[in-house]
Amino acid sequence: MSTQKITFAKAINTGLRRAMERDPKVMLMGEDIGALGGVFRVTDGLAKDFGTDRVVDTPLAESGIIGTAIGLALRGYRPVCEIQFDGFIFPGFDQITTQLSKMHYRSRGRLNLPVVIRVPFGGGIGAVEHHSESPEVLFAHTAGLRVVSPSTPADAHVMIQQAIASPDPVLFFEPKGRYWEKGEVDTEGDALAPEAGALLDSARILRPGTDVTLVAHGPTVATALKVAESAAAEGRSIEVVDLRAISPLDVTTVAESVRRTGRCVVMHEAPVLYGTGAEVAARITEECFYHLEAPVLRVGGFHTPYPVAKLEHEYLPGLDRVLDAVDRVLAH
Repeated sequence: MSTQKITFAKAINTGLRRAMERDPKVMLMGEDIGALGGVFRVTDGLAKDFGTDRVVDTPLAESGIIGTAIGLALRGYRPVCEIQFDGFIFPGFDQITTQLSKMHYRSRGRLNLPVVIRVPFGGGIGAVEHHSESPEVLFAHTAGLRVVSPSTPADAHVMIQQAIASPDPVLFFEPKGRYWEKGEVDTEGDALAPEAGALLDSARILRPGTDVTLVAHGPTVATALKVAESAAAEGRSIEVVDLRAISPLDVTTVAESVRRTGRCVVMHEAPVLYGTGAEVAARITEECFYHLEAPVLRVGGFHTPYPVAKLEHEYLPGLDRVLDAVDRVLAH
């Protein structure tokens, strides 16, 4: 194993590089991803090393990017599209939900569309309107799409390679507020080897605990770990579960944890109403009803458009709001 400490953004970059070295049919498409390396520099250096035929700067037209990727996939390529910011994905929503998600079913399984759509998402960077959305549940609700979100550089490096190798369309949500955080990454390991695991299908327990299961994904996982650390100082034991995949949802891992703890809190940056937490809460209530000591609680954004930058700390689920939910489930 050859590990090095690199940023989240660099871990995705190295994962893309490994996938492009492995398969000449892998190509990247997006706005300013070539010479500039993307607005977050995630694709930095790839155009220089692989050429502009494989790292393609596109017009500012998300529907065109996704539509072109669908055609390329039908001709045997594995396109990886970058949507510059989360709020820019909606011009491509029609192509994603009515074409990309349905082609496999429409062809009775004869056609696969191995398209990856990278989406920097979430808040915490003090951005303007349409730059801090969390639209993952809109795509999780659409059959035929995988929806995943890594929370660490190590997972990001492996999961982007597994997403590209998947025969299914994958929405790959990258927590942009974590792009500059560093972690240990095995840059030389084989992400497609059996021992690497199927990270696109599985949740994992990041911190064991006995009192409450705290479920998170993407940008909120780091917050969940801070909550668990803070609670431990007060004698409360929180088990932190990183979903990794939003669709398909690994209910088994979450349910096994809740059966041990008897209590569950789900957190995400997207609005609580109709969010991922609602699905997790419903499935846990179905699976673990007789083990629950309290209702499953959800903590997330409010049912409003994302606020201006100076108010986002009030909107995002922080330490105090999550600890309050933990207190409430423990009070039952």
